[in-house]
Amino acid sequence: MTVTSSSTELLSRAQRVRRSALELAQCSDAQRSAALQAMATALRRHEGAILAANQLDCHGATQEGLAAPLLARLKLNGAKLAGCIRGLQEVAALPDPLGCLQLHRELAPGLNLERVSVPLGVLGVIFESRPDAVIQIAALAIRSGNGALLKGGREALNTCQAIFTALQEGLAKSSVDPNSLDLLTSRGEITTLLQLDELVDLIVPRGSNAFVRYIQEHTRIPVLGHADGVCHLYVDQQVNIPMAIAVAMDAKIQYPAACNAIETLLVHQQVAAQFLPPAIQAFTAAGVTLRGDEQAMALGVPEAATPEDWGQEYLDLMLAVRVVEDMEEAINHIRRHGSRHTDVICTEDGAAAERFLGAVDSAGVFHNCSSRFADGFRYGLGAEVGISTQTMPPRGPVGLEGLVTYRYRLRGHGHTVAPFARGDQSFSHQNLLNS
Repeated sequence: MTVTSSSTELLSRAQRVRRSALELAQCSDAQRSAALQAMATALRRHEGAILAANQLDCHGATQEGLAAPLLARLKLNGAKLAGCIRGLQEVAALPDPLGCLQLHRELAPGLNLERVSVPLGVLGVIFESRPDAVIQIAALAIRSGNGALLKGGREALNTCQAIFTALQEGLAKSSVDPNSLDLLTSRGEITTLLQLDELVDLIVPRGSNAFVRYIQEHTRIPVLGHADGVCHLYVDQQVNIPMAIAVAMDAKIQYPAACNAIETLLVHQQVAAQFLPPAIQAFTAAGVTLRGDEQAMALGVPEAATPEDWGQEYLDLMLAVRVVEDMEEAINHIRRHGSRHTDVICTEDGAAAERFLGAVDSAGVFHNCSSRFADGFRYGLGAEVGISTQTMPPRGPVGLEGLVTYRYRLRGHGHTVAPFARGDQSFSHQNLLNS
């Protein structure tokens, strides 16, 4: 790492967060929960300053021509802030993720092994646009006993700083050291952060495909996240058409800038003539631009899809539509073009649903419900630091359980390996967890 005054200063701050995180890991469940309640109180007290800062950011972003999906994520109003505060309080009320006894085994008489959940250490979270992510991530980090270095996008700088000021004030009135959290404010600090592999245990990027891939390619620190959110909804031949249209509409238009909004609609050829005309009418009335293959266009989709449309994350009121021969073709399409985020089947055929749920290897696979349910808050996790599409856990919306690891603890009475190696003593390997 090239040493500059700014990188040296960030190194010092990261070391401070690391020290504070070690202390935070020793805080009780009650202390960490109370810290979140204090943070919620401070956010309510600073609501006016936070919303004023967001208006300033939104004005600047509009002047600079920020893309509509990013502008939608940037906006923060009173209702959205109140929802963030409720989410923070829900995280405070969740069961303690630390100290959970996952394994308790007698290896031999008097020699007992435990596996206990512990914090990861320090999180580095880098996100674009969404200033509410500061609240979610700070809540999950403190509740799970982790320190965090937070870096929001330049377009959200004023809002992030106003929120962070409130969070720091709340922590200062609790038993948790405010230095457990730090806010990065310049783009140059990202380069330094990605090189702090001795101080930061996990990087969580939240942003565009190109942004996430840049992070993945420029650090040795483990990265949790997803580069794309190419979600599909497949309409099977045995389907309740009004229900499927309602699910598809919600999955596309409820919040099109979200990574869990559908980008491609796949329709079985046997039901396409009945499903697509009313679906096209509903989507068009909602302002959705449709692009389809030849069969979809023959049934009313106005624009032709290109090969690039099938793997496109629009994050906007646009939807690619394809008519498929059967469910196997739909599954193969998802395997080829999907991002393993969230995919949905609408069908009244139970066997077909089970086939789809078992064959589609995505973090979330849904039956007869909107892809927009793929969310930490909606899963009852309180909030999420992000959604992971990797195969190894954590997978899907990552809440408290995804921010802890475990430690093996072995308790003995002067036990040595030699008697076991000689065969004088044997292992009992008796499970004690439920005894």
